[in-house]
Amino acid sequence: MILSVSHVKKAFLEDEVLKEASFHIEDRGRVGLVGVNGAGKSTLFKIIAGLMEPDSGLVTLQKDRTMGYLAQHEELSSNEAVLAEVLSTRRDVFETEQRMRDLEHAMKDASGEALENLLRQHSALQEAFEKENGYAVESEAVGVLKGLGFTEESFTLPMNVLSGGEKTRVALARLLLTKPDLLLLDEPTNHLDIHAMEWLETYLMNYPGAVFVISHDRYFLDRTVRVIIDLTQGVTSVYQGNYSEFIVKKRAVWTARIREYEKQQREIRHQEEVIAKLRSFNREKSIKRAQSREHLLERMERIEKPTEERDEMILRLTPNVTSGNDVLMIEDLAKSFSGRTLFSDVNIDVKRGEHIALIGDNGTGKTTLLRIIAGQERADRGSLTFGTNVFVAYFDQEHMDLHPEKSIFSEIQDEHPAMNNTEIRNMLAAFLFTGDDVYKRVGELSGGEQSRVALAKLMLSDANLLILDEPTNHLDMTSREILENAVISYEGTVICVSHDRYFINRTADRILELYGGRFLNYIGNYDYYTEKNELFHTLFAEKEEKKSGVSEGSLDWKLKKEEDARKRKAENELKRAEQAVTDLEDKIRVLDETMADPANATDAEKLIALQKEKTMAEEALTEALALWEELMQNM
Repeated sequence: MILSVSHVKKAFLEDEVLKEASFHIEDRGRVGLVGVNGAGKSTLFKIIAGLMEPDSGLVTLQKDRTMGYLAQHEELSSNEAVLAEVLSTRRDVFETEQRMRDLEHAMKDASGEALENLLRQHSALQEAFEKENGYAVESEAVGVLKGLGFTEESFTLPMNVLSGGEKTRVALARLLLTKPDLLLLDEPTNHLDIHAMEWLETYLMNYPGAVFVISHDRYFLDRTVRVIIDLTQGVTSVYQGNYSEFIVKKRAVWTARIREYEKQQREIRHQEEVIAKLRSFNREKSIKRAQSREHLLERMERIEKPTEERDEMILRLTPNVTSGNDVLMIEDLAKSFSGRTLFSDVNIDVKRGEHIALIGDNGTGKTTLLRIIAGQERADRGSLTFGTNVFVAYFDQEHMDLHPEKSIFSEIQDEHPAMNNTEIRNMLAAFLFTGDDVYKRVGELSGGEQSRVALAKLMLSDANLLILDEPTNHLDMTSREILENAVISYEGTVICVSHDRYFINRTADRILELYGGRFLNYIGNYDYYTEKNELFHTLFAEKEEKKSGVSEGSLDWKLKKEEDARKRKAENELKRAEQAVTDLEDKIRVLDETMADPANATDAEKLIALQKEKTMAEEALTEALALWEELMQNM
């Protein structure tokens, strides 16, 4: 065990953020901390890191172990160049190296006992230098920076010209280079593109120490952690497994607790009825018995009603008008900024009902394409043609369509005057705004709250083509899941940019990757993209290098052919599974009829054999049904 957190409590005035935080982290543990926004996750990390004192409780780091902490919005203040800033964390290694050089210089003029003394010192320093992997420190720093999305050209940039997100990435690189025994990472995937996230996942999976991470990135948690600590209403609960396993287990725990609560409530009502009946007899003995039962009820430890999970709320995004089958045709589209080509020769056909995700490195032009489609920006070349009855709604990262001075309620009412107060309140409640919250000014809301208001407006629009730019930014996990379910059930067309791979995996049925200035087309979700992108990149490279005439259309055709083959295989497997279920059900029915035949009633040996055969058939049927369900799930 490397870290122990025992009975930690923390309150800010009347707000008791942490009521009971108790857990421990093992050596080389991989642990995720989850909870809604404002639950106290960052507060708990600051207490563990020693930056904040708890009101009570104890945090214990194992003796002689080191801890490193990355805050959520950590920005370095420095005039150093990027690479120099990262290497400064290993100053001790470079000082050791300099002392070795100094000793080597002194050896040239030394002899006898003095030389032997210098050799001993040099040997000890060299051993320490090698132990710290001193010869590879700079190459390791370069590897970490490249992994986190920096180019070699940016290594010499001074820190003070970087954006806030870039400074946070440098802070993460510094921390990773120090290799503490315990890493505390608060939202480390913020400001990372998908490739950098994947690199960080691999790095952390192979990290020699323990990792404790706060993240809203569920795909990241699924890949990197083996334990989830849930912080709900100030109390921590520990679940073994990754995020997806945690969701299933948490729901099971909630179901068990609600049953316990309901069972106790039934018992309480029953006892109250018995007490009332005993008192109605109005006799000394019956009154004493009633009093005895009342004392038992008073001493009963009441189970608090478990709070209903917010992810049970269901949002339905239903377009009022159905578009034609051809929603959007993009031909020969190109866009450049300051002489740099973002993309060119873009040809995309979008059909009704498709849910498309655009992915690619930061700064490659994904948001620019969305803005062109939404009419917010002009292309340099090419055309966009919308099909019949296509109405577009655009959700942008900055929420430009919101009015800071208006209340949430007015923001909806002013655009939809035909809606009555109850209808508006019901809509806002679906986006987690209830009671007096609906009268808060938009300008006073957090980023996540503003996102929810913008999504509510989007839902009420007449659009049948949704253009979504990072819709899950600032949303906690529960809000993300609500939105996901709404997008999945949406019958219109969706084009989305998102770094949330879990969101993409659940909602997208087609992925366009911006790669080398072109959009490469994958017919499938994010898992399918990760499976095929290496092949696709190879095909693209062959086209670019050999100019063999392999067009984007033929690349699409190759992947579509693969996808069709996969679907045919899955359909055949499903048919075989269905046939196996049917055959086993028929076999069991025949065995039942045979066992029920009066002619066999006295043949004990035959009946035992038939029952044994039936048991085996029933077991096989259970397995066949499980296989059928799994195949149906993957169709």
